[in-house]
Amino acid sequence: MMQCMATTAHTSPATLQIMVASAQSLDESEAAVGLLSAAASTPEHASHHRTFSAPAPSNSSGLDIVIQNPTPHRLPEGENATPLEVIGTTASDKLVIVMVGLPATGKTHIAKRICRFLSFFHDIPSQIFNVGDYRRQLCGAQMPSRFYDPTNEEGRAARQMACDTALADLVEYMKQDGVRVAAFDATNSTMLRRRHILNAIRSSGLGVKKMFIESICDQEELLDENIKKVKLSTPDYRDMDPEEAMADFKQRRAEYMKVYQPVEDADGSYIKIINSKQFIVNNIRGYLPLKVVHFVMNLHTLPRTFFLTRHGQSEYNLLGKIGGDSGLTPAGLEYARRLAEFAKGYIAVDPNASPEEGDDAAGATPQTRPCRLWTSTLRRTKETAQFIEHDAQNYTFDNGETGVWVQFRQRERRNLDELYAGVCDGMTYKEIEQVYPEEFERRQADKLSYRYPRGESYFDVTLRLEPLAQEMERTREPVLVVGHQGILRILYAYFMGLDRKEAPYVSIPLNNVIELSPHAYGCHEKRFCLMRKEEMLKDGQDEPTTSMPMRKDQGHQPVTQMYAANDPVMNAPSC
Repeated sequence: MMQCMATTAHTSPATLQIMVASAQSLDESEAAVGLLSAAASTPEHASHHRTFSAPAPSNSSGLDIVIQNPTPHRLPEGENATPLEVIGTTASDKLVIVMVGLPATGKTHIAKRICRFLSFFHDIPSQIFNVGDYRRQLCGAQMPSRFYDPTNEEGRAARQMACDTALADLVEYMKQDGVRVAAFDATNSTMLRRRHILNAIRSSGLGVKKMFIESICDQEELLDENIKKVKLSTPDYRDMDPEEAMADFKQRRAEYMKVYQPVEDADGSYIKIINSKQFIVNNIRGYLPLKVVHFVMNLHTLPRTFFLTRHGQSEYNLLGKIGGDSGLTPAGLEYARRLAEFAKGYIAVDPNASPEEGDDAAGATPQTRPCRLWTSTLRRTKETAQFIEHDAQNYTFDNGETGVWVQFRQRERRNLDELYAGVCDGMTYKEIEQVYPEEFERRQADKLSYRYPRGESYFDVTLRLEPLAQEMERTREPVLVVGHQGILRILYAYFMGLDRKEAPYVSIPLNNVIELSPHAYGCHEKRFCLMRKEEMLKDGQDEPTTSMPMRKDQGHQPVTQMYAANDPVMNAPSC
């Protein structure tokens, strides 16, 4: 092997010498390119000292070519070359989204999901301005339904004040530099109110794109579900009798219906969402508005649940190696059997259905629900899912069609493959520190954007997980994801509302199933340990401590863990 090296200096123009091995005919040559020296006249043009190997030439008759490159192209992101999609540089326009709809139609849920998606996967600053929050600050939380009567002049004036205050804050937010998104979350139920909002934005001189998102729900069963699970838990009805709260909220909705005017073409650009099934798009233009439309068409307001688990302990886990495509250890196979039991006895059981009665009470069996199963294409996840049963059952889909549903039908997805460690694949962290000390230090300093040589970074993984996250938003059935630590960290951080800088440090222990239930105001989490550490062989994979500080609580409830976050066995890392 011929060693090729790139070096830097600060005293002379950059010079690139390329040694090209040539044979009697250049067409027949097997060239080896060696970067011998690169120099820059200013410190900011300096690059890291990097070495790599190239195969030796088959013929040694050398031809020297000197290339002058005094002003080289330098990427702002440095050597990691972060994908532009995940750092917000693809979009170029600011966007204001104005929500429209009667109470309990999922407006807040939709607005929050949009802002979460854009901020996490595209690093576009996004903020919701909920007029209800401003109204509670101005008037108090528990206002009776008559407060919303359109003939109540005092109530109407107070609600207008809340609207204008929220609008003023939105305008100040949008005046900040850079691409950003604001969602104005309120009923905005009349054409007069919508014109007032547009006029306020235009008069501010912002020059932003604007679009309406109208959510329509006319199915009583779905409305009642939204009211019970979302609205009755808000500050407006906290500690109230459920029946009284339900009656008051329905009366509030009736007050808005008296003056409600659906969005029309005269309002401008809009998308109508009808019962999360039908979509009407009008005059939407531009990269960011169309990105929002595509995402919204994958949303629904129905309850949904995801189950995330790492594969069982692999042979590489036991050896302390990262990456690879090894199979499971005996402990890993035992976890696979227990996961199959958990899938059948918990995930597939419908918690809202009454048990089917047998010949006697003891013979009652729980009703099942359709479930999905996703794995990566790597051996250790497929082996972890091998014992899960795949019964067939008749099923009526949400579009009214009927067919045969294969329970936990396994889908292998490349998006779920573990972060690729490139030249470090199959090495231990100790070996990486010894063989590639500079790479080891760079990863320690910035784990989120660090890219393994000829491998991937967490930013790269975030980019390929975006379409998968959209599909998870779309699915109605529970999804069991058998994946890898690096992958599950990203998905967990997205749904739990964490900053993506925290994602590489999330604890995803082996032998645990994490249940996530997203809702309009956050995400509920439960963890199930199916196999204790004492039942396993020792896992030699011990990830080194990085520079990331301990995360402070940001509103979601901490989960009681049986083992420490840095436990080398239960929290054995992958990449």
